Amino acid sequence: MVKVDLKGIAKVQAKGRTYYYAWRGGPRLRGEPGTPEFLVSYHEAIENHRMPDSSRFRSLVALYKANADYAKLAETTRKHWSPWLDRIAEYFGELRITQFDRPEKIRPIIRRWRNRWSDRPRTADYGIQVLSRVLSHAVDPLGKIAGNPGEGIKQLYSTDRSEIIWTDSDITALKQTCPAEVAHAVDLASYTGLRLSDLLRLSWSHVGEDAITFATGKSRGRREAIIPLYDELRDVLARIPKRSPTILTSSRSHPWRLNGFGTAFNRAKVADGINDRGLHFHDLRGTAATKFYIAGLSIRVIAEILAWSEEQVERIIRRYVGRSAAGDHSPAQRKKNITCKTLCKTAPRFNAKYWSGRRESNPRHTAWEAVVLPLNYARARRPDALR
Repeated sequence: MVKVDLKGIAKVQAKGRTYYYAWRGGPRLRGEPGTPEFLVSYHEAIENHRMPDSSRFRSLVALYKANADYAKLAETTRKHWSPWLDRIAEYFGELRITQFDRPEKIRPIIRRWRNRWSDRPRTADYGIQVLSRVLSHAVDPLGKIAGNPGEGIKQLYSTDRSEIIWTDSDITALKQTCPAEVAHAVDLASYTGLRLSDLLRLSWSHVGEDAITFATGKSRGRREAIIPLYDELRDVLARIPKRSPTILTSSRSHPWRLNGFGTAFNRAKVADGINDRGLHFHDLRGTAATKFYIAGLSIRVIAEILAWSEEQVERIIRRYVGRSAAGDHSPAQRKKNITCKTLCKTAPRFNAKYWSGRRESNPRHTAWEAVVLPLNYARARRPDALR
């Protein structure tokens, strides 16, 4: 019997079963090693990898991965999408592209694929999201199909987290058991409203005399989050030791990796006993909205900083800033919370005379808006866009 050496085959064991792939991240092979079916599937995978059949769906996945739009995605996004693109190519790869022009026929197939993860609704919806992006690319610019059959398929996971936030008691409970490095991250998130991926990239050079200026990752650097340095935020920054150019560091004084921090944060939640309450790190953005409001920022400015709607901010303020707190932090009282030092330093840099004129012509602009709004609008919008 002749023994054929097939190079690059990846062997994976999961749930007591063994699977073979043409290469790591490649398509799964059919049959058992040594059988003719296994050998044929291996050579098919290699041939399709070199020159995909342009009439098959696998070619659309290859074209999307080679497209500039895919290359522009954030590194973490590409890392998460790559395994899904391989799963999509494996399941739909041999279907003809023309089959995707018949929504009534192809949608049941798409749903069957999605239902493989029906016990994990968010995972299933994530797969549909990636598949829909490939199909949209096939519509425009490729022009291979007339429409996206992935559109209109309902999501399995549905929940409204827009008004879920960490309260002060939640944060206090967590900080009693978590490492100081995790506590610093929680404090900074609750006073800046930055997403976790942005927080871990935030460096001391982004902290100016009167504001933190940072190009957000979700906007791919097109939008700058500009957060005024109010007194409480200054106190948080003062408590964080400067051990690296990056503000947040691990216990080894190295910048956090996203997965490393996620593990440490989840351990802290489990140790504190609040893991079952469904609070996510992302919910600290809502906490920041209440901190901004108490510090003296108007709802309009808060919405601009967080890239939220004013209605969403108002709902959080009404729910979590109670009547007693609202009384203690009335508009007149909240203006006193803003230090003159910050106002006097910031206003001249951003044409205070112009914005003062805007206030006279539009009484809706408060003194604080005259400082913060030009910060956030200056690079993305013309001042005349304000009404």
